Amino acid sequence: MLAIDHPKILERVTVQASLMQRTGGKNWSAFQFDDDGKLWALGDEAARASFVADAIAILDLPEHRKREADWYTSIRVHPITGEETEILQATIYVEASAESELTFGPSDGLERQVVQRVLEVGIACNAKERIVEICARGGKKIRDEYASSFSKHFAPQSAPPVETPRRDVLLNALGSTPSFPTEPADGIANVEVSSLEFYSAGGGFARFERRGDDETIYQFLERQFGGRSPINATGWTIIGATMRIALTPQDGKRAKTLTVTLRSPNTTTIPNKTEAERQFVMNLLERWNLLATRPEQFDVIEAN
Repeated sequence: MLAIDHPKILERVTVQASLMQRTGGKNWSAFQFDDDGKLWALGDEAARASFVADAIAILDLPEHRKREADWYTSIRVHPITGEETEILQATIYVEASAESELTFGPSDGLERQVVQRVLEVGIACNAKERIVEICARGGKKIRDEYASSFSKHFAPQSAPPVETPRRDVLLNALGSTPSFPTEPADGIANVEVSSLEFYSAGGGFARFERRGDDETIYQFLERQFGGRSPINATGWTIIGATMRIALTPQDGKRAKTLTVTLRSPNTTTIPNKTEAERQFVMNLLERWNLLATRPEQFDVIEAN
């Protein structure tokens, strides 16, 4: 009934389910833009048409191939807070090369029929968190090209995005004063948790920030609230944290601080860092047991 009466809705639901299954897999990438306050031109029809044209060029297919782009809005629900986030999704369908396959025909005997295949490129835009997810075959370099095209057409005034692997974050480890083991080779002078975000089962949110050498955020919360601190009180869950990793100065240069924000269930923001610095931070988060294990690198078979 759904396939006959509501084919577009059914196709969109299938695409959304496929994107969620592929998150973190080998055919998926997420890109983080700076929170610079500049609006994206997501509703610009000319920008959409140019982006689709770029997709055809990236796929290296002839111009005459049929194509269709489906742009629509979906809602994602946070698994802990129930907060709803509006996501603009786009699925670009492109006519691929035909293939032949065996099937049982009307005569109950085997017949060979020609099937016109369709390539799909999936895009999910979270304007609130300024994250763009791209699901497409062809490897990391191909998805980098899609991200570059998105930046050019929809966010030309913003700095280019950086790829941010999405891994489930383990914020329970920050429920008490954590230990951040380091090695001399890391070149780290200090690590601190500078802010914590909490959600109450009753529907409330709270964010606390504390920076300084004289007192940690955990000592601050203990001093201010004692046993009624959100860390100790029942009904409160940590849903976000910001960490500051201060590096030791080198060659007389000014000391650098790497800032990373973790938010449940799987957001890790490491903007405006080099690839080496991003990998350095990810390795540290793994060492400190703040990230779930890496997803298996396999493709997911989509439901037809």
